[in-house]
Amino acid sequence: MPATSQPYRGRRRTYRLLAAAAALATAGALAAALPAEAHESKGHGHLPSRYQDVQLLSFNDLHGNLEPPSGSSGRVSELQADGTTKTIDAGGVEYLATHLREARKGHPYSVTAAGGDMVGASPLISGLFHDEPTIEALNKLDLDVTSVGNHEFDEGARELARLQNGGCHPTDGCYTDQRFTGADFPYLAANVLDEKTNKPILKPYWVWKKKDVKIGFIGVTLEGTPGIVSADGVKGLKFKDEVETINKYARVLQAQGVKSIVALIHEGGFPASGAYNYDCDSAGAGSGISGPIVDIAKNITPAVDALVTGHTHNAYVCTIPDPSGKPRMVTSAASFGRLYTDTTLTYDRFTGDIARTSVKSANHVVTRTVPKAPDMTELIAKWNTLAAPIGNRAIGYISADVPNTGTESPMGDLIADAQLAYGRELDPGTDLALMNPGGVRAGLTYAAKGSEGDGVVTYAEGFTVQPFSNTVNLQDFTGAQLIQVLKEQVSGTNTAAPKILQPSANLAYTLDLTKTGADRVVTDSIRLNGAAVDPAATYRIATNSFLAGGGDGFTTLGQGTNDLVGTDDLAALEKYLTANSSPANPIAPPVANRISIVQ
Repeated sequence: MPATSQPYRGRRRTYRLLAAAAALATAGALAAALPAEAHESKGHGHLPSRYQDVQLLSFNDLHGNLEPPSGSSGRVSELQADGTTKTIDAGGVEYLATHLREARKGHPYSVTAAGGDMVGASPLISGLFHDEPTIEALNKLDLDVTSVGNHEFDEGARELARLQNGGCHPTDGCYTDQRFTGADFPYLAANVLDEKTNKPILKPYWVWKKKDVKIGFIGVTLEGTPGIVSADGVKGLKFKDEVETINKYARVLQAQGVKSIVALIHEGGFPASGAYNYDCDSAGAGSGISGPIVDIAKNITPAVDALVTGHTHNAYVCTIPDPSGKPRMVTSAASFGRLYTDTTLTYDRFTGDIARTSVKSANHVVTRTVPKAPDMTELIAKWNTLAAPIGNRAIGYISADVPNTGTESPMGDLIADAQLAYGRELDPGTDLALMNPGGVRAGLTYAAKGSEGDGVVTYAEGFTVQPFSNTVNLQDFTGAQLIQVLKEQVSGTNTAAPKILQPSANLAYTLDLTKTGADRVVTDSIRLNGAAVDPAATYRIATNSFLAGGGDGFTTLGQGTNDLVGTDDLAALEKYLTANSSPANPIAPPVANRISIVQ
């Protein structure tokens, strides 16, 4: 049923004032200033002033990263005054908790919100337990509200409802002697409708209140979620347009007297710089960012005062003009808990609205130089103890880091090689393998994460790389279809944001990024085992079940024939590492040279 303007009934805590100073930051501010009294919380005598600053702390795309992420997933780039960049280790909920609690000190009006993908594609410590540990951590972080993201649907709407409401897992049962109680905060899913009832599957909006101050939050995920989630995960659901949905519920909130509104949108953009503190507005509002969020932001009603976004895993604090031409704050805090955003919303008690010209915001690094939050350390230890018998098992050995960065990554290549080898076990006629880049969630690091020793790959580390439990599927395609699949990487729904499949070692071709659309794949360059692909011949291709269903815009991969379904993809990687590495002969990272890139 629709949310009301009352505080969320499931809350089991009160707002608390928590402790101390924000970390490394850059500010993005809207132009004009308010009167001198605007940022005071008290007026003459005992009466409150007209203006009240409300602190909005936000983050997005945590993906169950309770422990500090490893490799590049655990670092951020900081732009220095001289134009150079500095790399900073970041992330881990023990540190995120400390930073958020420090930031809240001195802000009696403080609300914490998130932009989706809190769970899903999670490391073993959370993913093995269907992300119950992450929900527990978010409760301890005093998260007030979040939108759903696409990964909240990895296990379907029924499992998402369990994360919200609590209860033991229907198959795996309870993991501890304490019943899982669910999220203390509401998940918002305004644009996700049940096909039968045509109503949102969760609350579409929620209103934060403190004394006479109230701010409405509307939560949506990207309309294209069905194209990037397995079919089972979105079965029976409809995903509506983000702009139309937000505008609809903004009118609903206004009719209830809520004039201050924040949209939580699990869709994002691409800033012109990879540095978290890049001045996105240096050349004017909206100039430093591209991608889907720009068009969305330009069309959302001016009644919405700020947008907290996500999905692209990028960091930005930008202003983008609303339909009336006025700049409006749009933020994203990268991913994996490496950053949080601190935004000041100045509430006007006379109008009940946010004074938009005073909104200011900054991203802050979740450094690992602060004390760890003891309650988070205890939570991690509890779940690691339960996961240890499975997670600590060695499954292979590497001679150096296997990163997952780049258009073609060594980690993606390694997975493709593993799936080809496994495919040939199932059917010796398997010709090649293709792996979607979004399914490669991390790389492998040579340095030991625990007591396993350098170069040892544990099951937990493998799980972090491939957490989706997809199966390895074999299908037959014509050579013409194979060529079309490669062109779909850079055309159709993937034109603006290409999704480059990671190829097994026997496939090579040239990607010419100076061209546009499908022409970026140079057809005459495609070689399989050194020979040109015959459009009329039949080729047996190994992919994961997500791609085999046409996911990520690869509609042609959904048209294969003679299907054979194998084991899950992590088991295939484990089998490959075990067969091809040992302590004395570790496997070397593949050289990412299968795709020749022209820029």
